[in-house]
Amino acid sequence: MDWSIQEVAKLAGTTSRTLRHYGSIGLLEPSRVGNNGYRFYDEESLVRLQRILLLRDLGLSLPAIAEVLENQKDQAGALRAHLAWLRQEQDRLARQARAVESTIQHLEGDGQLMAHDMFDGFDHTQYKDEVEARWGAKAYADSDAWWRGLGAEGQKEWKERLAGLMEDWRAAAASGASPESDTAQTLAARHADWLRAIPGTPGYPEAPAKEYMLGLAEMYVADERFGANYGGPDGAAFVRDALRAYAEREL
Repeated sequence: MDWSIQEVAKLAGTTSRTLRHYGSIGLLEPSRVGNNGYRFYDEESLVRLQRILLLRDLGLSLPAIAEVLENQKDQAGALRAHLAWLRQEQDRLARQARAVESTIQHLEGDGQLMAHDMFDGFDHTQYKDEVEARWGAKAYADSDAWWRGLGAEGQKEWKERLAGLMEDWRAAAASGASPESDTAQTLAARHADWLRAIPGTPGYPEAPAKEYMLGLAEMYVADERFGANYGGPDGAAFVRDALRAYAEREL
């Protein structure tokens, strides 16, 4: 049994154009092409497409996805690992929602605030599996050890530095500046300095690796969790384009 390109696009919530692009770069070739030139996809193709879309949701670039698929031949095993992460994320979000709901109830005068419950689901280690899937276990271990070593005061200062960078990115995007402008490129240089200071970052302690920075730039747009930090889709696109320009020129 197979499905036409239009059927697959509808099922997967994507477009025929996207599927044709995946085929043109060798990421997802049709299982057969009819005499009329129509593309068809079999069950194996659908499984591969599911994996591609899952990895896209993690923010991986298409070349990175191709590399993952090439190295992970056991499709069922890879999907099991991804399913475990999805369930873990589902549980974390449910705990986080309960914590926020409890705080709202307290603020509205109903119930006692329980400090030890307020941050359930907010542990930064929630991204452990995701980071390891993207950049390897050593990258997570190095960055986690560095983060814990900062201590409470160091972590506070780091968060303030990051918050300032994001605020400046949002302001630059809102100002209508070009991604290639001096303002945007100065921010891109600050962004690179921020990345190169984190152990585990590809390229540490020198400049971040070009492919790593380009991958992050795409992730800011692809993953709304990160895009929200830059003011939403338009702000994230501005940051992506500025980082692209910086990476092509400087890295």
